[in-house]
Amino acid sequence: MTMTASRPTGHPGYSETLLRRPESVATARRLVRCALAAWGLEELADDGALVVSELVTNAVQHARSRVIRLVVSRPGPATVRIGVVDRSKVPPRRRRTGGEDDGGRGLALVAEVSDDWGTDLLPWGKRVWGELCRKDSR
Repeated sequence: MTMTASRPTGHPGYSETLLRRPESVATARRLVRCALAAWGLEELADDGALVVSELVTNAVQHARSRVIRLVVSRPGPATVRIGVVDRSKVPPRRRRTGGEDDGGRGLALVAEVSDDWGTDLLPWGKRVWGELCRKDSR
């Protein structure tokens, strides 16, 4: 898989450009877990892995560009923001799903696990993000 090396962004943060392929979900999970470990926020690792898995999966399925961008930032000492950027301007939609549906639960999971989540429209696409906070900081 071809991708760029991770590099710091923001204060502090990590980002990586990933090919828009299903295999990129595992790479994204590893990056999130590494960032959280580096920041001493390991307790957020499982939720972070779930959030990034759902966001990258949505981008893989719905974006139209060859690559997507993962950005993991730390807006506060006990807060992490996980964002996925793609070139589609179509905002994601939470779907109502029935018990028999195979998919469509990704954004509902992101909303359930995250302390906050949303979409930032960009001039050339969008960033969908989820924010997690350490339990003792809420």
